[in-house]
Amino acid sequence: MIYFIVNTTAKTGKSFWVWKQVREYLADWNVPYKAFRTKYAGHARLLARQISGLKDEDIRLAVLGGDGTINEVINGIVDFEHVKLGIIPAGSGNDFAKGANISFDLEANLLAIVYGKQTTVCDLGLVSYEGCSKPRYFAISSGVGFDAIVCKKTNESKLKQVLNKFGLGKLAYLMITVSTLISMRTTCGKIIFDKRHTVGYNRLIFSASMNMRAEGGGVPMAPEARMDNGKLVLCTAYGIPTWQTFFELPFLVLGQHKKRRCFSLKSYETMDIVLSEPMTLHADGEYLSDTRKIHIECVPGVLRLLK
Repeated sequence: MIYFIVNTTAKTGKSFWVWKQVREYLADWNVPYKAFRTKYAGHARLLARQISGLKDEDIRLAVLGGDGTINEVINGIVDFEHVKLGIIPAGSGNDFAKGANISFDLEANLLAIVYGKQTTVCDLGLVSYEGCSKPRYFAISSGVGFDAIVCKKTNESKLKQVLNKFGLGKLAYLMITVSTLISMRTTCGKIIFDKRHTVGYNRLIFSASMNMRAEGGGVPMAPEARMDNGKLVLCTAYGIPTWQTFFELPFLVLGQHKKRRCFSLKSYETMDIVLSEPMTLHADGEYLSDTRKIHIECVPGVLRLLK
């Protein structure tokens, strides 16, 4: 039995047509399945909890949607050992699918989900913050500061919904990025890596913990990040005035920022951030909180992917 969690509103409803194609393949192949459509924010998390809590020893769970839906699902899974996860990318960014090298050929991908026996092991990140009731898993990234503000604004933007209809969702992200650069605020703080090495930062712009190389629709924050090496990579931008950020942005977008003095990239297993003022925090593009204290750690090899 294959279980599907389907977000038919992803990419402004275009995922509905992807799901229609999936059903046609399943009917042609005579594959038994159960499908559950998400009806509200957080519903995918609840569905994943219910499905992963079944008595089956080998649960095949497929997610059709974008990065936000995937994040909900991984935070709903109660027993990763008994779940094999398949991803049918149907969002506007699809950073997880790209980072995990999941095929965008629907038939090939679906064949792997339905009949595949081999799985690829994937690390996850786990983020907790001041005042949170429960830590939050992330598959792509968790960031504080500028990138989190952009994610929050993009998710709330009507412009993104309009541009998605024309396949231009990434343009909304870029436009909001530029407007946010003009009004952004910085702060100072310290970051403790692996509980032993502390680095102080002035004029901190953002600090993004990457499990995969890119976020935000393909921005390569950490070109050397890998999802299977037991470590995350922290990309931090700091120490420059607002006007200079416009000159540094192209280096970041092109993945050429490693040698720029205003960027720092460092791999780690655990990390703590203490800020002088609250900054916006996200996990896989979903807003979490405005906070001063953050703890992030890598959870190695916990997720099994069908691809």
